[in-house]
Amino acid sequence: MSRYAATIGLEIHVELKTRTKLFCGCPNRFGEAANRLVCPVCLGLPGTLPVLNRRAVELGIVASLALGCQVAPESVFARKNYFYPDLPKGYQLSQYEQPLASGGQLTFAAGGEARTVRLRRVHLEEDAGKSLHGDDAARASGIPGHHSLVDFNRCGVPLIEIVTEPELSTPDEARAFLEALKQVLEHAGVSDVKLQEGSLRCDANVSVRPAGRDEPGIPVEIKNLNSFRFVHRAAAHEIERQSALLAGGKPIERETRQYLESMGTTETLRRKEQADDYRYFPDPDLLRLRVDPDWLRRLRDQLPELPAARRERYRRDFGLADEDAEQLVAGLPLARFFEQAVVLGADPRTAANWTLVELGRLMNAHDRPADAIPLPPGHLVELLTLLQSGTLSRPLARTVLEDSFLSGRSPRAIVAASGVTQLTGEAEVAAMVDQVIAANPGPAADYRAGKGRALDFLVGQVMRASHGRANPAVVNRILRERLADFTAPAGTDT
Repeated sequence: MSRYAATIGLEIHVELKTRTKLFCGCPNRFGEAANRLVCPVCLGLPGTLPVLNRRAVELGIVASLALGCQVAPESVFARKNYFYPDLPKGYQLSQYEQPLASGGQLTFAAGGEARTVRLRRVHLEEDAGKSLHGDDAARASGIPGHHSLVDFNRCGVPLIEIVTEPELSTPDEARAFLEALKQVLEHAGVSDVKLQEGSLRCDANVSVRPAGRDEPGIPVEIKNLNSFRFVHRAAAHEIERQSALLAGGKPIERETRQYLESMGTTETLRRKEQADDYRYFPDPDLLRLRVDPDWLRRLRDQLPELPAARRERYRRDFGLADEDAEQLVAGLPLARFFEQAVVLGADPRTAANWTLVELGRLMNAHDRPADAIPLPPGHLVELLTLLQSGTLSRPLARTVLEDSFLSGRSPRAIVAASGVTQLTGEAEVAAMVDQVIAANPGPAADYRAGKGRALDFLVGQVMRASHGRANPAVVNRILRERLADFTAPAGTDT
């Protein structure tokens, strides 16, 4: 048993899926050239006034409802004052004393058990710009040398910040929580949650205390973790670092640290700020945000199906195994693809298997993002029909699926153009079986001696000889029949 116990709380920043920014009409779009999506409002120029984006408020409310939070009838935007190069106004518009929502919880699976973590609050705020340093700045600007540059495109992008209670105990739990949260936000339709684009970022507050002591340790904040893997690694390293300090009788400083991904360690960024350091006060240019009860009721009634309900429906209505239901729901684009295939007539279990195994393999092999499946569900249904009718064997079907994946052609068109179909004549398959047995007397004798794996080898040889066109079930049957009467030639090595 470890001498020390850890406590982890998370602050998750989620970019909302709006067309424009939180307080101005600039596009909310990723990947544009630096400093092109800016205006006097998001740059904080004198004489400008913010105008609140109603859609951002709506998405913030939907996220809060999806997480079981209580939406406040009134909330207040406050100025969070601090100076940093990527914050041109010198303050960030956020919510402090009166947030959009409070309470709520999220249940997730960790270590084979269900865990529930309470949420403290959900509030709206605007994003800051993006600072680039050193090599990153040189690559982005094309200017050699060591520079620090700022891209203000992200300034004013609408965020929600979700703050958990410090109830996580391990890096594994923190990662599992974030994966479950990502699913909820994606299903609710409030964010695209693309970590590679920074639309979900996380700060982790980690503290360590002697095991058995109830009083929490000194929290240390680790900023701007932009992948679940980094959250796990940073938390694990920080727990190890703090445990070593306690074991050596040294104090733990309340501070903010950053994770160095190249080294897998954390380093001091600055001393930990208190709320007073930010000099919060209500923004004088924005009215109190009042949520109409009828609007709130409509949003609650229109809440999309969430992951837990979708998993249960897949098990109940489609007869899917728990693991298949879990994997499909973990990636909403794949889940939607699967459901459309079922609507078009595919058997649910077969469609789930081909979506997760074969389509998933192709997506990974060709580095396709989850939301960029290059073939329509109808192509999978067509392929499964050809497989079920015996026109294609499974190996052939895999080949045709990959062709359809890369070319966009339908499976029927591919089969018609190539003439590749499953061998239906047993005599032709039997002839291939006889040739394979004759060429491989050793494995044939091994099978007769009780070595079952030898049969798999022989099946593989027949499938290779037929270029994948033979039906594996037919090959298996004929091989067993032939081998039942097989006698190895004298001198055969086994």
